[in-house]
Amino acid sequence: MRIFLVAACCVVAAAAVSPRWQRQRPAAGQAAQTKTGAMDRIAEEYVKLVLAVGQHDADYVDAYYGPPEWKKAAETTKLGLDDIAARAHDLMAQLGRERQPSDEMQRLRLQYLERQLSALTARVRMLKGERLSFDDESRALYDAVAPTYPETHFQEILDRLAKRFPGTGPLVDRYEAFRRAFVIPHDRLDPVFQRAIQACRQRTIEHVTLPADERFTVQYVTNKSWSGYNWYQGGFRSLIQVNTDLPIYIDRAIDLACHEGYPGHHVYNVLLEKNLVKDRGWVEFTVYPLFSPQSLIAEGTANFGIEVAFPGTDRVEFEKTTLFPVAGLDSARAADYYEAQALVDQLAYAGNEAARRYLNKEIDAAQATAWLERYALMSHDRAAQRVRFFDQYRSYVINYNLGKDMVRRYIESRGGTPDKPAKRWEEFERLISSPRLPSGLK
Repeated sequence: MRIFLVAACCVVAAAAVSPRWQRQRPAAGQAAQTKTGAMDRIAEEYVKLVLAVGQHDADYVDAYYGPPEWKKAAETTKLGLDDIAARAHDLMAQLGRERQPSDEMQRLRLQYLERQLSALTARVRMLKGERLSFDDESRALYDAVAPTYPETHFQEILDRLAKRFPGTGPLVDRYEAFRRAFVIPHDRLDPVFQRAIQACRQRTIEHVTLPADERFTVQYVTNKSWSGYNWYQGGFRSLIQVNTDLPIYIDRAIDLACHEGYPGHHVYNVLLEKNLVKDRGWVEFTVYPLFSPQSLIAEGTANFGIEVAFPGTDRVEFEKTTLFPVAGLDSARAADYYEAQALVDQLAYAGNEAARRYLNKEIDAAQATAWLERYALMSHDRAAQRVRFFDQYRSYVINYNLGKDMVRRYIESRGGTPDKPAKRWEEFERLISSPRLPSGLK
């Protein structure tokens, strides 16, 4: 798909370098952890299998910064799906014979490889033509199943919104009319995003130590099924793309700056590279298979990271005093806008229901679009874009809302409650620096 570049800018000044995989010598006391052995050999084979699946599925390998010769070998060999599945099952059998380590991080590593390989075999079955139900697919790929809600659940929320937006005509039209006053003008998009990124980064580095040379580049693109995307490059670098197909509302500035950047995907990938690849030599983290349990952690922490960076009323105050003026919007209406958004956010799981029904072939694309317009309160164009997302990424949608809820519950269960922000940041950083996966959040 062709990308139309509108603008690009570097967020953190640093000398440009070519991303490369580098296995550093372990620090003192870590020799036992990084010693070459069965786990390292299995991890290497796992990476090669992920790259092999990528030859059959263009969306599968979301990031890779390992040895370039492994990628070249995958492109040259083009291993068949049956061979990939057989090798994956063999690796899983080898992992099953491994003794459970006493060290927690080593234990998490073993569990990570087991679940990632299991998801890989499920994706291979899907590529061979097997079709799973929405819930079976999400369980197999993401190690989690989203709750099911009836229309009455969403209708109760919509009834409250109807009182908030009185008038005649469809509620979605009244809501969209209200939102028009909060669209970021196209020529102010980059200044608004840059201010949002600066704020998200500053709040993050006050609690999380990042490599001095980390940075990302922002591009504005069109013709995508998503609103934003982080393409991790390795070497502590990311490319973040923002889709400008549809109007971008003021709340998306902080959402995308946090989710894609700080403390979201960019920080997540940077910390995995620093702590697991460079410090421990765990090569499996040089590759990120999109359709895997890792994605629920990645998306869940990226969404919850917005609340971590901007707790309570901090966000509204910041936007009122900073982003609204930069966007040329009426700051006096900031609180009103976010009160309405808080209600709309309660419809978050409506997208899951539409995807579940659509992918289970209970409704078609037109009906899924109409369902999203009615129960998710999306404009027709935005709903149609979301259905295209379902077509491309299928049950991946659960990772955003269910992932966020699971991450919040996990962090709060460990003391990272809203009234203890320092502890919340501590637990958040610990989570995104480890190989913990969805089943480990319970």
